[in-house]
Amino acid sequence: MASNSQPSQVNLARSSAIMAAGTLASRILGLLRNSLTGAVVGATILAADAWNAANTLPNIFNMLLAGGVLNAVIVPQIVKALRHADGGQAYVNRLLTIAMAMMGGATVLATISSPLLIRLFTDEGWGDPERGLATAFAFLCMPQIFFYGLHILLGQILNAKGKFAAYMWSPALANVISIAGLLWFVLTDQPLQAPVEDWTPLMITVLAGSATLSIVAQAVVLIPPLRSAGFRFTPIWSLRGSGLGAATRMASWAFAAVLVSQSGFIITSRVLTGATKRASEGGLEAAGLFGYQNAFLLFMLPHSLVTVSLVTALFTRLSHAAVDRDREAVVADLHRGMRLPAVILIPATFAMVLLAPLILQALLFGNSRAQTDTMVGVLVAMVIGLVPYGWLYLVQRVYYAFEDGATPFFLQTIVTAIATGFNLLGAFRPATETAMWVGVGQTASNVVAALLGLWLLQAKLGPLRLGSVVQQNLRLIVAAAAATLIGAIVMGVLIAFFGDELVAGTLIGGVVGVLILVLSLVGAARLRVSEVSETINPLLARIPAGRRRAGH
Repeated sequence: MASNSQPSQVNLARSSAIMAAGTLASRILGLLRNSLTGAVVGATILAADAWNAANTLPNIFNMLLAGGVLNAVIVPQIVKALRHADGGQAYVNRLLTIAMAMMGGATVLATISSPLLIRLFTDEGWGDPERGLATAFAFLCMPQIFFYGLHILLGQILNAKGKFAAYMWSPALANVISIAGLLWFVLTDQPLQAPVEDWTPLMITVLAGSATLSIVAQAVVLIPPLRSAGFRFTPIWSLRGSGLGAATRMASWAFAAVLVSQSGFIITSRVLTGATKRASEGGLEAAGLFGYQNAFLLFMLPHSLVTVSLVTALFTRLSHAAVDRDREAVVADLHRGMRLPAVILIPATFAMVLLAPLILQALLFGNSRAQTDTMVGVLVAMVIGLVPYGWLYLVQRVYYAFEDGATPFFLQTIVTAIATGFNLLGAFRPATETAMWVGVGQTASNVVAALLGLWLLQAKLGPLRLGSVVQQNLRLIVAAAAATLIGAIVMGVLIAFFGDELVAGTLIGGVVGVLILVLSLVGAARLRVSEVSETINPLLARIPAGRRRAGH
C-alpha cells in the first residue's frame, strides 16, 4: 500500500503546488487590478456601485449557466467517459457543442435584457443617471458570459485529464489586460473617481471593453494546451446514445443550487447599493457593493490559494474513487481536504482579523483611510468563516463525485436562507453597519451548512472519524492565537514609532503577517501537528542541500 500511495501523494502535492502558484499570481494581479479600479472609479461613490453592478452580472450568469453546473458535472462525467474505447472524445465533443450553444443563446438574451437586469440588481432609490451609466457598462460586459463559460468548459476538460497548470494560470493573463485598461485612465490624465454625470462614452468603452477583452483572452489561451493534450473539437449535435442522462440530472440540480444562490445575491446587491445611497444622502462614508466585493476578494485569496488548489486536485481523485465505490479512499481524501488547508487558513484568519485596516488601506491605496476603514467590519466578519467556507466547498465536491446533486442543492438553500435573513437585518440597520451584517450572514450560513453537510455525509459514507481533524484544528487555533498576540504587540510598537500611513502601514502589515504565519507554524509543529511538515517539506526540498547546510 505504501508504495502505491506515495506517488499519488507526490502527484497531489505537485498538482496543488502548480495550481497554488498560478492562483497566487492571479490573485496578486487581481488585488492590483482592484486597487486600480478603486483609484479609477472610487470606493464609496455611486459610480463605483454602477460599475460593480454591471460587471457582476456576467459573473452571475456565468455561475448559473457554467460555473456551478459545469464545475459540479463535467469532471466526474469525463472521468467515467475516459474509460470508453475512444477515451471520451465523442462524449466531450457532444458536451461542448450543447453547452456552447446554450451559453451563446443566453449571452444574446442577457445582453438585450441589460436595462431590466440593472433595475433588478440595484436599489429602487437610484435615479436615471446612475442606472443609465450602469446599463451602458452592462451592454459592453455581457459578452463575458459566453467566454467565462468557455473558460470553465475547457479548463475542466484539462483538469479531468490531469493537466492543471494552464487553467489556473489563465486568469493571470486576464488580470494583466484589465490592468492595462485601468492604466489608460492614469496615463491619459482622465478624471479619476468621477461622479456619474462626468463619465464619457470613451471612458465607459475603455473600462468595460478591457474587462471583456480580458475574459476573451482567458478562454482562448486554453486552446493550445488542449490541442497538445490530444483533444480535437468536432461539433456533435446528435443526442442519441449520448450518455448525457446522468450529466443532465446533475446539471439540473447544480443549476437549481446556483439559481437559489444568485436569487439571494439579488437581495444582497439591493441591500448594499441601498446602503451606499443612504450613506451618500446623509453625507456619510459606508461600505456598499464595491466595498463588499473588495472585502470578498481578500477573503477569497487564501481560500483560492489553498483550499481550491488542493480540492481541485482532490476532485479528480474523489471522482475516480466514487466510480470505483472506494469509500475508504473518499474518507481519506476528505480528511486531507480538511486538515491540510487548515495549516495555512487558521493562521491566515487570525492575521487578517488583526491586520484588516492595514490590508484594506494597502489594497485601495487610491482611497482615503476613512473610506477603507468602512470595509473593515465586513472583511473581519467574513474572514472568521474562512475555514467552514472551505469545508462546505469540499463537502459539496464529495457529493458531486458520487453524482448526488440533490444534497448540495439542499445545503445551498440553507446557506441562502440564513444569509438572506442577515442581509434583511442589515437593511434596517444604519448604513455604516449594513455591509458588516452581510458578512456575518455569510459566515453564519456557511458554518451551519458545512456542519449539516458533514452530518449528512456520515449517514451516506459511514463514520467519518473527524476527531483527529477537530484536535488538529484546535492545536492550530492555540498556536495561531499565541502568535497573533505576539504580532499585536509588535504591531503596536512599530506603529508607535513609524505611524500607520500608507507606506509604513503596508510594510508593518507585511512584517507582522509573516511573523504570525511563521510563529503559528512553529507553535503548531511544537504541538505535533504533522501537516506542518507536509506543508513545509516540499518547499525545503527545492533548496539545494548545500545551501541548507550552509544556512545551519
